[in-house]
Amino acid sequence: MKLVIVESPAKAKTIEKYLGKGWTVKSSFGHVRDLPKSTLGVDVDKNFEPKYVVPVKAKKQVTELKKFAAKADEIYFATDEDREGEAIAWHLQELL
Repeated sequence: MKLVIVESPAKAKTIEKYLGKGWTVKSSFGHVRDLPKSTLGVDVDKNFEPKYVVPVKAKKQVTELKKFAAKADEIYFATDEDREGEAIAWHLQELL
């Protein structure tokens, strides 16, 4: 199976119609990681390395994406072609 991950659930449904059999298209529902709200969010002793966390609202979707990614032969990140889309794709790649 080939897995395509997009940002929007509406896009996922549309794209999956075009790709057909052998392809699964899922949505990340936007951002999947962020800096923590309750702490500084960077490790000052490690060259200000960020400490990313999966927000509560994204945990269910991240768990689902991990299950599909584990079964996939190939994974394609088809996020929007802007800075935000690039960040979402990078975080997905790091998580999956």
